[in-house]
Amino acid sequence: MIDQAVRTFVALAGEVGLHYDFLLSPSEVRPWIAGMGTTLLLVLLAIPLSLAAGVAFAAALTSGRPWLAGPVRAYVELTRNTPTLVQLMFAFFALNMLLSKALGGAANNPFTPFFWVVAVTGLHIAAFHAEALRGGIEAVPAAMVETAHAIGFSSFEVLRYVTLPLALRTAMPAIVNNLVNLVKLTTIGSAIAVGEVTYASIMIWTQRDNVLELMIVILLFFGLINTVLSQLGRSVERRLAVPGYGV
Repeated sequence: MIDQAVRTFVALAGEVGLHYDFLLSPSEVRPWIAGMGTTLLLVLLAIPLSLAAGVAFAAALTSGRPWLAGPVRAYVELTRNTPTLVQLMFAFFALNMLLSKALGGAANNPFTPFFWVVAVTGLHIAAFHAEALRGGIEAVPAAMVETAHAIGFSSFEVLRYVTLPLALRTAMPAIVNNLVNLVKLTTIGSAIAVGEVTYASIMIWTQRDNVLELMIVILLFFGLINTVLSQLGRSVERRLAVPGYGV
């Protein structure tokens, strides 16, 4: 039944000049579908990494300790001001090579290209999360912070129970926007042969010259992911809304 549906789709698409014949070739379809799965896995791993690192970076930036905030500020500026693709190339071809040498050869290096894509995209977006959260933390009224300290909260407890929850509400639109950008950034994995959907599509269109057809699917695929992500973000934003604060 599925095979018949695919054949019908291919035939109908062919009538309007779109060539999806590769869908009838299992050797091409399987890695292409697997590429979609790889993209989704990249997203699912990079998002929590970016959020956790973003919170840690924001805490450091607002800690009031120069020895902690200084290095993080330098990292944030370097990350925001350089292309993500260049960062990936540096991580994979420079840092990864140095690690391989230190570990006695590439065979002993556990860090795969997939790992580097997750790490670079996640930590890149974390820098943007950090700035969004920093702005939210600094927007929390000083009276709230002083009151928390007055009742015995430590600096960490003030961050955890007062400033960060309020900052998250203020920064949520920017954070969702950053996550949408993260999803799109996973396509840089094709530069180091990570088999995500873009790389899998390139492997097909270099043989069949059907760039338009595959680009349509890629655009729809990422559009669907980011539509779902945006809707989830808006839902979380509404749930976290505090009347009179950031509303």
